[in-house]
Amino acid sequence: MNWTDEWQRVQRTLARAESFAAKHPRALTGTVVGVLSGFAVTAFGVAPMAPDAADLPQTVVSESIPLQSLDQQLAELAAFDPGLSRSDLTRAADTADSLLKRMGASDPAASAFLRSDEVAKKLLTGRVGKRVQVVATASGEVQSLVARYAAESAEQQDTHFTRLSITRQGDKFVSKIETVPLETQTRLGSGTIQSSLFAATDEANVPDAIATQLADMFSGDIDFHRELRKGDRFSMVYETLTADGEPITWGNRAGRLLAAEFVNNGKSYQSVWFRDPASGKGNYYGFDGESKRRSFLASPMEFSRVTSGFAMRFHPILQTWRQHQGIDYGAPTGTAVRSVGDGNVEFAGWQNGFGNVIQLKHSGNRMTVYAHLSRIDVKKGQKVEQGQKIGAVGATGWATGPHLHFEFRVAGKQQDPRVIARASEAVTLPATAKAAFKSQVASAKAQLAAAASINEGVVGE
Repeated sequence: MNWTDEWQRVQRTLARAESFAAKHPRALTGTVVGVLSGFAVTAFGVAPMAPDAADLPQTVVSESIPLQSLDQQLAELAAFDPGLSRSDLTRAADTADSLLKRMGASDPAASAFLRSDEVAKKLLTGRVGKRVQVVATASGEVQSLVARYAAESAEQQDTHFTRLSITRQGDKFVSKIETVPLETQTRLGSGTIQSSLFAATDEANVPDAIATQLADMFSGDIDFHRELRKGDRFSMVYETLTADGEPITWGNRAGRLLAAEFVNNGKSYQSVWFRDPASGKGNYYGFDGESKRRSFLASPMEFSRVTSGFAMRFHPILQTWRQHQGIDYGAPTGTAVRSVGDGNVEFAGWQNGFGNVIQLKHSGNRMTVYAHLSRIDVKKGQKVEQGQKIGAVGATGWATGPHLHFEFRVAGKQQDPRVIARASEAVTLPATAKAAFKSQVASAKAQLAAAASINEGVVGE
């Protein structure tokens, strides 16, 4: 049958349906349902042709279905108010009125309750940055307000959060405050470096704390200050801490980076977080079982937005390693400086052109130097651990601007910190943990493959 014959058949069928509807104006029939179903199937060509309507049983539904008038439908639509939801963070200058107005609500009664109720007052007292969600009618009347923020008890801030709830019940409001356990969610992420690591992780919606862990995870393999390349790519599996399903925006605790792969300048590096069941100690390991934790970190500063570009270099004037005898890291005054390894404070004080300077003595006749500091947080003779905060970036001594001058000396001679970090001793994986480690690596590989496919799908669009 050609399309002309098919169209004529459809027209005949519709004509029969119209004739039947005229004879039975208050009833729905199986004929109409059959006609419409047959037409839909034939038109899309996904099933055999439906039978002619004249051959179908003429069964009439005994009950009629009344149809509302247009005016009735419009009246009910106008009366329907699903409520509008909006979220934001509290600010230092917020008042009850200004907060609700910013959230799209205009409700004097709700504002008065926020000012007078002892529980509700906590919304705008104490620390700012509380995550607030308000549900209001289209006219601006508040139906509910929920705020989530760090637990009020310092002992619980790593494990719990505070939930402050306000709900309208008739013409009154009821407030409630609870301490609720934080939950963890496992997420996948991937991206490609175009300008900086943080730009790529922002694009992938990966939290800054996880991006920093990524840089620390591979700090012994890649100098993220100087060796990043456009086109480098990463995939990762990580945990986020959530409050009612939303990632938390407060505190210093972040979820853990569980596994990652980073391709730098064409070379691939993989790592997984593994906790030894016997000792309870956790560490990052390569898929080959070699620990990523070395005796020395490659950088005295955590990787951050300040140092995430490609422009980190040697001395800004001489621009050579041999002449400068160290590395300068540009960063705002007050940025934390950390020890790259375990050691003892050999010197902490003022030293000519170095200004405020710290010298740490390490094993193997090795020493690290941290100069131009704005603040010194250790004392001579004090023991320090790898990663410990020892001071802050400044511009003291002979400095044209705030930065950290860093040196690594072996037997009194300056050496490249990258070479030292890569050659330093690694923590070994206990033999008793190898079976469990292999199982975890297999799982990590599957998850990373899934994470990588996310980025490939985006790139391919």
